[in-house]
Amino acid sequence: MSPVADPSCTQNGSYSSAAVSVIKCVEAVTAAKMESNADDADDILKLLDTTRPIKVDRPRSIGERSFNELSAALSPRHYRNYDNSSRVDHLDYVYSPGRWSGFNSPRSMSTHFESNPIVAEAWESLRRSLVYYRGEAVGTIAALDHSEEQVNYDQVFVRDFVPSGLAFLMNGEYEIVKNFLLKTLHFQSWEKTVDHFKLGEGVMPASFKVIHKPEKNIETLIADFGETAIGRVAPVDSGFWWIILLRAYTKSTGDSSLAEMPACQRGIRLILSLCLSEGFDTFPTLLCADGCSMIDRRMGVYGYPIEIQALFFMALRCALTLLKQDSEGKEFVERIVKRLHALSYHMRSYFWLDLKQLNDIYRFKTEEYSHTAVNKFNVMPDSLPDWVFDFMPCRGGYFVGNVSPAKMDFRWFCLGNCIAILSSLATPEQAAAIMDLIEARWDELVGEMPLKICYPAMEGIEWRIVTGCDPKNTRWSYHNGGSWPVLLWMLTAACIKSGRPQIARRALELAESRLGNDHWPEYYDGRQGRYVGKQARKYQTWSIAGYLVAKMMLEDPSHLGMVSLEEDKLMKPLMKRSTSWTC
Repeated sequence: MSPVADPSCTQNGSYSSAAVSVIKCVEAVTAAKMESNADDADDILKLLDTTRPIKVDRPRSIGERSFNELSAALSPRHYRNYDNSSRVDHLDYVYSPGRWSGFNSPRSMSTHFESNPIVAEAWESLRRSLVYYRGEAVGTIAALDHSEEQVNYDQVFVRDFVPSGLAFLMNGEYEIVKNFLLKTLHFQSWEKTVDHFKLGEGVMPASFKVIHKPEKNIETLIADFGETAIGRVAPVDSGFWWIILLRAYTKSTGDSSLAEMPACQRGIRLILSLCLSEGFDTFPTLLCADGCSMIDRRMGVYGYPIEIQALFFMALRCALTLLKQDSEGKEFVERIVKRLHALSYHMRSYFWLDLKQLNDIYRFKTEEYSHTAVNKFNVMPDSLPDWVFDFMPCRGGYFVGNVSPAKMDFRWFCLGNCIAILSSLATPEQAAAIMDLIEARWDELVGEMPLKICYPAMEGIEWRIVTGCDPKNTRWSYHNGGSWPVLLWMLTAACIKSGRPQIARRALELAESRLGNDHWPEYYDGRQGRYVGKQARKYQTWSIAGYLVAKMMLEDPSHLGMVSLEEDKLMKPLMKRSTSWTC
């Protein structure tokens, strides 16, 4: 009992002089203790079942602080040995329930709760999706929807975590992202086999899962490199996203010690070894199978899809900033520079489409043989789809979906075009033209819910042949013309970089009007994105994180530096074709 509460300390309603002395002593001691242990207040708040907002100053960007000021010593984590053949990591660790609850993470009382209920709900849901391993948050599960069969939605996907990681970085929660980067790097060193065939050493997993076994007091890690995925295709994009996120972490924290770890340097080089290897290809682009990226089902994107080429370009440029200038690093830097020059020329020249180029293809001659050939890929003019003539505005342009011998996929793919802008694969003129196209074709590409993953949808006999009658990819659904809220963060970043933030604000307002009420679906169906996807999971984590990243980026455009690369003037080729500014 405190002196104040003790009746013996009072005389006729007032305190005795002795009691007053005791009270002053206690107050002095308490004040000193509180001053020396101010951090304990955070621990007390964690015990309260409230979501009271706390105003936290945003960490200064790298441009506002020196590199040395932020650098901190980072010791490589030690991982125990495991059995490669099983591809399962067993570590004795006491299981505790509620392992997915994220409310004890560094800034669970985020400043972004503030007064916006949608933002508050989004942060709450994002934290609930956190996955813990050995007491540390290592990622976020794909969806929190328990009304549907989980399938693989209870796993941590590398590509899915990227918007989650960016949201945490923007909120100053760096440890979660660091743990994820190190854990996925740990998986890279596993021996990977599919039906007795060994995958490349640098392949990153598509996803991983933490299995809790309370009866044995252990936690088990299982990684998927494509051997259990639908279609059994290894993810080409996982390694690229890992490099991009590592660069974002380094840029956000100003601390390069993580990227400079020998294990991280080796991981980067292993990824680069896979995609820079020499072969029979005559193109600098990367040859891929269907289903190796976000569009992870058969959708006719095999060959040289724009999504992979743009991510490839961006990952190469990020790697240039991350690789150390030692003997091994310099060799890779030289190979990267050569590939970037060839890749930028190839993509800007042959993948770019605007009104003038469309008219040129319409008049192409075929069967040309020589170095002077104009129709270098022997694209048949009769293969031009009818829709593209009406879709192409007088002012605007975009990178087509695919270019290979006798094949040009004229479909619009959102992710590839946005990444092309962020990586500066697109020239400033091309970036502006892409923005012009989005504004001119707003109803088709944005509609009532941002944002079409591709346009237009396949239907009829084309859908049967290309997708193999895939019941999930019916017209205007899922990957076949469905609308994906996660793409909002890429659009927002591309708009800010292009100086057109008003486009992103308009799209964000549309998303805010429905996402919360619809319980954060994975995707929407219909030409206008009017209907919640027929098989869409609710509380899809990257829909939530994509919204938060877009929201924070519009509020503070300095966050753009994490995912944007400035144009390299040395890689700018002489453009001989129209960039859509006149018609």
